[in-house]
Amino acid sequence: MMKQQIQSLFSLPLLFILLSHCTGISAQGPAASPKAGPIADAPAPPGPTNVTKILEKSGGFDLFIRLLKTTQVDGQLYSQLNNSDSKLTILAPTDSAFSKLKSGSLNSLSDSQKDQLLQFHLIPDFLTMSNFQTLSNPVRTQAGDQFEFPLNITTSGNSVNITTGLVNTSISGTVYTDNQLAIYQVDSVLQPYGIFAPKPLPPSPAPAPEKAKPKKKASSPVAAVKSAAGSVVCDLSRNGLASIGVAVVFAAVMFL
Repeated sequence: MMKQQIQSLFSLPLLFILLSHCTGISAQGPAASPKAGPIADAPAPPGPTNVTKILEKSGGFDLFIRLLKTTQVDGQLYSQLNNSDSKLTILAPTDSAFSKLKSGSLNSLSDSQKDQLLQFHLIPDFLTMSNFQTLSNPVRTQAGDQFEFPLNITTSGNSVNITTGLVNTSISGTVYTDNQLAIYQVDSVLQPYGIFAPKPLPPSPAPAPEKAKPKKKASSPVAAVKSAAGSVVCDLSRNGLASIGVAVVFAAVMFL
């Protein structure tokens, strides 16, 4: 019993010594390096606006991104948004929207038509959802506002409806928005008349008006008698016959 008490008395001070030693080590921390390196810079600010990266991060726009890159419109947008004060609204079709197109219709377009198709999905202004209520139709896109590229936008409550005359669709979601760029999701490719509508045949030229035929002048009774008398004289002379009576008549007629 006495042995156990002695061991406990020795163990308690030893425990306190060990605890104080460990606490001192942890408080001191690691020794400072004699040559400290440069202080790390603060995190870099967000990079320039990149439409394709925004769409890639959102997902579901692979075909639209591919078309932007193959036509080099992605570079145009990068320059437009980062090297100027221009603002932009993009109506971005989803992959399922492209699947609705007639098979082969996209591949049949020329490079110029593909570029125009993309520009038709770009509105040169920053539009919030409430801004769509104030638009005047037809809405001007970067493809132009000619007859071949009509875009009409109407609102009903919180719904924004879009029609090109060939396609009717609506905005189904907001992909991205800040004070310069807005990207909205649409579930159909906006097909303009100038690319997807059959071209009407040019009107055939109108036939030239027929020239009026000159009217024959009515012959006078005197001319008719002279003509008849001449015929009689010719017939009589041809047959070798002469008649004093006929000659007198002819002479009388000639003096009429």
